[in-house]
Amino acid sequence: MVLSNQLNPGMTISISGKLFRVESSVKVTVPKGTPFVKAKLRDLNSQDMVEKNFKVGQEIQDVNLIERRLEFLYLEGKDYLFLDINSLEQVLIPARVITEKSNFLKEGIDLNASFYGDTIFNVELPQFLELMVAKTESTKASTANGTRIATLETGAKIEVPPFIEVGDIIKVDTTTNEYVQRV
Repeated sequence: MVLSNQLNPGMTISISGKLFRVESSVKVTVPKGTPFVKAKLRDLNSQDMVEKNFKVGQEIQDVNLIERRLEFLYLEGKDYLFLDINSLEQVLIPARVITEKSNFLKEGIDLNASFYGDTIFNVELPQFLELMVAKTESTKASTANGTRIATLETGAKIEVPPFIEVGDIIKVDTTTNEYVQRV
């Protein structure tokens, strides 16, 4: 248990059986009335943002998520099959958890997954990945900017400088979906 005034961004808490990640919290004092803690929370199931007010000193159930290192194997139907590197067991992760991160998944990529019991709530790709350019295309708008669109081996499309060609290996920032450098 933690007190409401101890909430920090990144903490995971449980409210009425649902898990939330604290995005921000601030103590609010009002001229007439009692102070309270206003928190922005992300529902770990639906990824929706909610705001919740707590009394100062209110007890809240904190939750420790377990981090596990997984290696991507392949797409199985609409879900993604991974191998837990430590236990060597296979883990099936639903597409709703992977979301747009699937644009950077290829066989052998390691990532961190947050578990609570047997349920996976979040996956984090490495910040930088080295991927091969599968196709490039130019448009008038992109040529004016000095860039062009490249389709990577994973299917992701990003803007790259005009000197990047098919077959080049490039470093990509997975958090911003941007080209970093040619490798």
